[in-house]
Parts: sequence; structure tokens; C-alpha cells
Amino acid sequence: MADYDVPEITGEDGIVDVPALQPDAMKSHGPWVSKPEFQDAMHFPTDFNMPEDVSAYGNTDTLVENWKERALDKMADLKGRYRSLQVFLDICVKCGACTDKCHYYLGTTDPKNMPVARQDLLRKVYRRYFTFAGKFFGKMGMPGFVGAAELDEDVVKDWYNYYHQCSQCRRCSVFCPYGIDTAEISMAAREILDHIGMGQKYCTEIMGKLNKIGNNLGLPEAALADTLEGLEEDIYDETGVEVKLPLDKKGAEILLITPSADFFAEPHVDGLMGYAKVFHELGLDWTLSSYASEGANFGMFIGSYENMRKISLRIRKAAQDLGVKRIVFGECGHAWRVAYSFLNTLAGPFDFLDQNYPIPQHVLEITEPALAAGKLNIDKSKNDDMVLTFHDSCNIARGSRMGAKPGGQFDIPRNVIRAVCNNFVDMPADTIHDATFCCGGGGGILTDDLMDIRIKGAQPRMEALKHVTDKHQVTHMAAICAICKSQFTKVVPYYGFSMDMIVSVHQLVSNAIFLTGQLTEEEIEAKEAAEEAEWAAAREKAAAEKAAKESEEAEKETSDK
Repeated sequence: MADYDVPEITGEDGIVDVPALQPDAMKSHGPWVSKPEFQDAMHFPTDFNMPEDVSAYGNTDTLVENWKERALDKMADLKGRYRSLQVFLDICVKCGACTDKCHYYLGTTDPKNMPVARQDLLRKVYRRYFTFAGKFFGKMGMPGFVGAAELDEDVVKDWYNYYHQCSQCRRCSVFCPYGIDTAEISMAAREILDHIGMGQKYCTEIMGKLNKIGNNLGLPEAALADTLEGLEEDIYDETGVEVKLPLDKKGAEILLITPSADFFAEPHVDGLMGYAKVFHELGLDWTLSSYASEGANFGMFIGSYENMRKISLRIRKAAQDLGVKRIVFGECGHAWRVAYSFLNTLAGPFDFLDQNYPIPQHVLEITEPALAAGKLNIDKSKNDDMVLTFHDSCNIARGSRMGAKPGGQFDIPRNVIRAVCNNFVDMPADTIHDATFCCGGGGGILTDDLMDIRIKGAQPRMEALKHVTDKHQVTHMAAICAICKSQFTKVVPYYGFSMDMIVSVHQLVSNAIFLTGQLTEEEIEAKEAAEEAEWAAAREKAAAEKAAKESEEAEKETSDK
């Protein structure tokens, strides 16, 4: 592993103490800047000079022409389009309720990672150019008198650095007495940066792949089909049952939209096999789409309504082209937030779908009632090698719901885990449900050039995890978010945990479910032994036939001589 300064965790009560301030502890150049060709694909300005080195990030000679005017024009545009943004910039009273609620502040000790301080990086510029007091005292050369600041090169550099130290998890908003949404301010700042030549490489490149091919990985249709065929073979080898993972099946009832991580990496792929087993056992007719083979929507991370809509419309088109009646989302946190909160606005109306089902629907909203009704044959002992805890993913916990009752996004995943596992323990109350701590990699932060902030941002969740591992012998942590799973598998080793302790909720379902017609372990072993004997006999026969033919040819050659 690379060498990083990893915060200490004790596990005593599962809560991180408020640290002493270390100003500018995370002052940096920020993540890698996007090249013009990737900005062009997102319909952002491209008339900027690509910095030759990270030390030049934010220098005025690398930005677009008239960058200051264009930044302020974009701020005015966003302020006019989103009334909430202006409200959030106006109403903060500096009460301090949010200061110790951010995982990045707790992990880095940098005061600019306090939510209120990070907001103020944008708020000060807003006050200078869009309020009477800021304009008045700004002309007098005293903008600071009213908490305003001029927009200059140093401000842009701070924007780019610190607004990429916010995962838009919205935990601070839960504790703000005014409900100020820091995520919306971070999104606005990133969109302004996109319009002056400082887009983030990670997000724009990923969206470019999705718009061109259909998923964040750039996985083409042929490769996707081959992957799904391999998973079908894996399930058959495990169970003796032919479970299909259909692709582009016209007339299917359900279109499954899942993160592309589910197609290639553990523990994600184990969750995908879990969905397939559940659908198979319930007799549901479903399909994946090669055109819309991605649940993620990074347009939200950069605050771009236009790019969010463009990605969402791919899902609508796939649903219409395939003639499905329902859209179901897999285990992905921000994908579910975009789907639950925005999909009907971005890409609706979905009047061609079956109105008797939620539009959209989460896969857990299928699995949980099926388990409760006894429609799935479950052997909980198959997960007895694990003591589970559950990580509430931010976008699901604070940006969505599941089921018909408030709090369903908390109860439904836990109900499923308890239905398929004998051993479950929750982490401390102040670290779960709507007070959950972010994994540290969400909001466009899941990139190797931001590993330092990812590791430090994970500290509060690692503290809570260590508490239950020490006090309750927890061995595994389940999650229903692709980014959370990817982040945790990368950072938990830095805190002394094993990367394979991270599991998908539907992976647990997959372990415990016993399919109709499924062979027992003994029957599978006997079947494999019989197949091996058959293959061995075939190989032996082929070898004998080859030897006989060679002998016959040798005899003929001798007789000819």
C-alpha cells in the first residue's frame, strides 16, 4: 500500500472526538483537471490552456478568457435557476451546529472542511457581487467588513481544492437548524468551475464513456454479454440450476438498471448474482440493457442538470425500446437518489410503465416483501461464518426513501439482512440512519488522485466499525452502494481491516437462497465427479484413437518402403 498519514482509531465508543484545528492542513492543487476534449463532450467551454503541471492549477493564464466575468455570469444563472441556492447562501447565521459533523473535517482537522467554512468560500463571493452590502463596501475596498471577498486566483484555487473535499453526503444538513444543503453549494461551485476551465478529469471522463458506450467502465455490448454468460455458468456450477441474466430482451416486464461495477468486481458481482437468483425464484421476467447499462449518474456530482438529464434519458429510451413495464434499480447509492428524487422530473412522464408499481423501484423493494411472505427458501446458516453490520449509504439515507413508510430506507435493508443472516449488530446510534457517516469516497471523490482525502474522510466510519468489531466481534460490513463498496475495499486495509470484509446485501441473499431444483452440496460434488470422470474417459478415448491412428500411419509408411 502507498504511504499515507492515516488517522488513529480506538474503537472505544465508536465516535471520533472533535480534533484541534490545523489551518491549511489539506491545502493542495486538488484533483486532476479535465482536458478540453472531455469538457467539450459535456458541452462545457474549451477555450482554456491545459496546465502543464498541477502547480499551475487555477492560474489565471490557464483559465478561459474573461474567466471572472464568466464565473460570475454562471453564478447568476444558477442563483436564478435554483431558488434554494440563493436561500442557502443568504440564511447562514454561523451558529456552528455543522462544524463537527463533516467526516472530512474530523479526519483532516482542516477548518476549511467545516461545512460552514467550505460554504463560505462561495458565499463570500456571492456577497461581494450579488448583495447591496457587498457591492457598497466592495467599492470602498472593504468587502471583508460584511463577510464578502473578491473573486481572484487564490479563491478559484481554494474552490477547486476544497469543493473536491466534499462528498455531498448532506450529513451537515441534518444538523443545520435552517436545513442548509452544503451539497447543493458544492454542486454549484463545481459547475462554475466547469465553465471556467477547471472541470474534474475523473467525473467528465466517466460521463464521456457512459454517453458513448452506455456505462462508466466503457464496457461494450459484446464484453457485457460475455460477462453475463460467465455469471450464468458460475450460478449453474454452484446450484445446478440454469438462472439467466438476460440482455436486451424485448418485452420483458422489468428493466434492471444497476451500477456497472456489478459486472466486473467483487463484492459487486456477487450482489448481481443475488438479484438474478431472486428474480428467477419469483418467476419475474427481466432484462438488462446494453444501451443503458449504468445506474450511476455523475451529472449530479458536478451539479449539471443538463448532464443529469442526458444520462437519465438513456434509461427512458432503453425502457421504451425494450417495451418493459417496470424499472428497477440495483444497489447503488447516488443512482437511487437520482432515480427516487429526480428521474420522473428529468426523464418523465413514465406513463408507458405499469402504474401499479413504484416508478422507479429499488431491488430491495422486491426482495424484502418476498422474504417476509416466505416466497424465498432461505437457509440462514449459510451466512453463519459472518457477524454482520450495515453501513447506511449517504444518498440513500438522506436523499431518498424505500417502501411505503417513512424510514423504509433504513428498515428494509436491515430486514433483508436479518432474514438471511443469524448474526447482525448495528453500529453506534449516532453513526447510522440519517446520522450515518459517509464512506469518504462519494460525490466524485472515488479517484486515486484523491486517496489522501478518501482515507482521512473514512476515519469516522472506521471508528464506528472498529467499535463493533472489538465489542461485538463483527466480521463483515454490508452496503447497498457501489461507491461505498469500492471505497471501503480500498481504504479499510489502511485501518487494519481486511478488504474482503465488505459485502453486498444481495450477496448475503445469494448465499442463503435455495433455488427450486437446486442440488445439494453432495449432489453437486457427485455431479462434478461424474462430469470429471466423463471428461477423463473422453480424453482417454481421444488419446487412444490418436495413438491408434499414429500407429496405423506408421505401419503404412513402413509397408510402403
